[in-house]
Amino acid sequence: MIFATLIKQLLHKPATNPFPVKYMPKSVTGLLGKVARGEARINPPVPVPTDLRGKLTYDRDKCIGCQLCIKVCPANVIMFKPDEKKIRIHVARCTFCHQCVDICPTGALGLSNEFLLADTDRFSPNLIVE
Repeated sequence: MIFATLIKQLLHKPATNPFPVKYMPKSVTGLLGKVARGEARINPPVPVPTDLRGKLTYDRDKCIGCQLCIKVCPANVIMFKPDEKKIRIHVARCTFCHQCVDICPTGALGLSNEFLLADTDRFSPNLIVE
């Protein structure tokens, strides 16, 4: 059984995308220079699937402040702001389970196709949804 699986994997193309290039360059700036001169080509990224669990979206106008999303969040990333009766989501700690999206009675929380969320500051405005 293991041998059959090995043969099957050897004959299929890899599922990964060689983005941005097939092989890691010695220098990123050198690669960018080659791209500018037309000597190298950057592979396009894989298209985002329609059912991707990406960064959360939040519509403040739809939110009624029921706090159900806070109760179901396993990572405790959603904080309630009592003075505004709105929420704040710290995406850096989110596990992207999207239980909050499923339980929201007004549809104030949703999914986006944004997944490139790397940042050096976990309190960056890119990683906080309000």
